[in-house]
Amino acid sequence: MRIREIREVAVRLRADIQNAVVSFDEHDVSLVAVITDAERDGRPVVGLGFNSIGRFAQGGLMRERFIPRLMKADAASLTDAVGELFDPAAAMATMMKNEKPGGHGCRAGAVAALELALWDANAKARGVPAHRLIAEHFAVAAPRDSVPVYAAGGYYSADGDLAKLTEEMRGYAEQGYTFFKMKIGGADLATDMRRIEAALAGVPSADRLAVDANGRFDRDTALAYGREMAGYGLRWYEEAGDPLDYDLNRRLVEAYPHPVATGENLFSRRDVENLVLFGGMRPGVDYFQMDPGLSYGLVEFAAMIDTLEAHGFDRRQVHPHGGHVIGLHVAIGLGLGGCEAYPGVFQPFGGYPGACAVGDGTVAPTDAPGFGIEEKAELAPHVAGLLE
Repeated sequence: MRIREIREVAVRLRADIQNAVVSFDEHDVSLVAVITDAERDGRPVVGLGFNSIGRFAQGGLMRERFIPRLMKADAASLTDAVGELFDPAAAMATMMKNEKPGGHGCRAGAVAALELALWDANAKARGVPAHRLIAEHFAVAAPRDSVPVYAAGGYYSADGDLAKLTEEMRGYAEQGYTFFKMKIGGADLATDMRRIEAALAGVPSADRLAVDANGRFDRDTALAYGREMAGYGLRWYEEAGDPLDYDLNRRLVEAYPHPVATGENLFSRRDVENLVLFGGMRPGVDYFQMDPGLSYGLVEFAAMIDTLEAHGFDRRQVHPHGGHVIGLHVAIGLGLGGCEAYPGVFQPFGGYPGACAVGDGTVAPTDAPGFGIEEKAELAPHVAGLLE
């Protein structure tokens, strides 16, 4: 299998909402197509991928550095030993040629979109869903066909209507979700406590609700929120402070009696190792939320899992950020504990294809080859436009 052409388009999110740090009304995502010379069922094999929700499109980086490196490489150097499938690790090494260590930033998402598209192409060439190929590649024993998911929402809106927040959470429960997440940190502590109370009115119990500050707080504020929330027994308290402030995270873990969660803004295995060495994270208690679409793709993400396990953590403590169909396949294929869902926000990328019905808090992907990106009705027009 050889690469014939690579295309990228920036797709604007439909998201007039905000968390404690950013507004999403200007955010977009890079949708990538890797067109190959392979055919299956009389049609060309095209690998699709995208970076992830919460950053920006990275088409400039792709066109200036990463796509030219792939296209100039000897084709055989990008495939497996028999030349039938792409070797994503080799492709990542090619894209990262002449890149200095560290300073990951936006390049981590640019490389990820391309690397994930190669996984999609491989699965389509084999005629299997991506999660099955992933499980086979990484030798995951007894892979499942579904995974627990939680509905992420509870964003800040202009009207601040607490009744709407209650109804939003209740609506997710009616759709079949059993765990939920809301935002904090975009208002003062008293207001946020009222918002938590409103969200709790729409969910079965407090241990089903997580809260996410998106890195907004300094140490004193993070601890103050922890003291106020401690009596609820929430599912987790997510990303209280800057994602690289491991000391803040450690102090929070020492003071807050319930699970914490972080990791969606860590983009390399070294970042994750520093988190477990210096951030106070506890095996069997806390949660990790790294996102392969933001961290160079599946090869680097799998190395993060290896790092966690080498330090005594269980991969079931990992629940990837993102809330999209790629994350669903990754969570199932690698045997992770669950993943995020965006059932009501961040279209056209958020949530899953309609055929991926939620049942008792879990989601199973369809049997479509690859990630099934084309099956998502909101994304289909953008895929068609990219390939026409």
